Amino acid sequence: MIRFEQVTKRYPDGTTAVDGLSFEVAEGELVTLVGPSGCGKTTTMKMVNRLVEPTEGRILLGGEDVAAVDPVRLRRTIGYVIQQVGLFPHRTVLDNTATVPALLGWKKAKARERAAELLDLVGLDPAVHGHRYPEQLSGGQRQRVGVARALAADPPVLLMDEPFGAVDPVVRERLQTEFLNLQATVRKTVLLVTHDLEEAVRLGDRIAVYGQGRIEQFDTPATVLGAPATPYVADFVGADRGLKRLAVTPVTETDLEPAGAGAADGTANGPDGAAAGPGGAVPALALGGSLKEALALLLQHDAGRIAVHAPGDPSRVLGSLTTAGVHRALRRARPELSSR
Repeated sequence: MIRFEQVTKRYPDGTTAVDGLSFEVAEGELVTLVGPSGCGKTTTMKMVNRLVEPTEGRILLGGEDVAAVDPVRLRRTIGYVIQQVGLFPHRTVLDNTATVPALLGWKKAKARERAAELLDLVGLDPAVHGHRYPEQLSGGQRQRVGVARALAADPPVLLMDEPFGAVDPVVRERLQTEFLNLQATVRKTVLLVTHDLEEAVRLGDRIAVYGQGRIEQFDTPATVLGAPATPYVADFVGADRGLKRLAVTPVTETDLEPAGAGAADGTANGPDGAAAGPGGAVPALALGGSLKEALALLLQHDAGRIAVHAPGDPSRVLGSLTTAGVHRALRRARPELSSR
């Protein structure tokens, strides 16, 4: 859907913000661009909708060179979300959300109907919030309106520049979760810029780790954390990258011990969602949940094991996971270690 071909951005003073970038973003993929301030990640994103023009190379959107498209028309077909949201203070939430459809010539009733649908989709009741003004909303609510506005004309591509950076950590985590749920529904092609590695790891199908104007590694979160391509990437992801990998490594059946002796059999549920078996109530997790969730349950309950059940069916326990199983899973996620 998005293709960069040897793209360079060089400013008149000689500063090279982006140097020879070549990469692709598949349709429906969410790619996070992560790196320190001034590394070129925001410049990369802004060249897609021509807020910044490349010096060399070309960018293709759906196979079409964006340089050949009128920039105003181009921007109206690309969703754009920024950190400070940029809502019009004198317009209601509903009218803010309907901005792009109105610019595209939609009838007012149709544009407002679409805006109401999107507000509902991002968790804001249009009957309650639609007639309010931005100053009457919390930071998290304004950010949701910004996402809704970007999606209102149903663009195939969504550009997000530090979209959750202006809210506190608790709200940020909640917004990230809601956005992942939303993305599972709408499946947009997304470029998301962030300086927060944990956010990049949590949200991205793939991560582009930036050095100075170049991508040092472009791969899945698990690979970037488990096998950094360069010393720079290893230093950037940190010495605790093994812990970060817990969040992006799912629990699989190969990590489990059989249900039976000393493990829950899954015939009933105990308190707090625990699965009850011969050994009594133990904490439970759905297969496919992250190792981070699994380890948190193991540490919180000090049970020595957790029951792992089929997704959507807590009554069908597939086996149990121990701390040794977590270790095996991490080794399984790193091929270079699994053979040792």
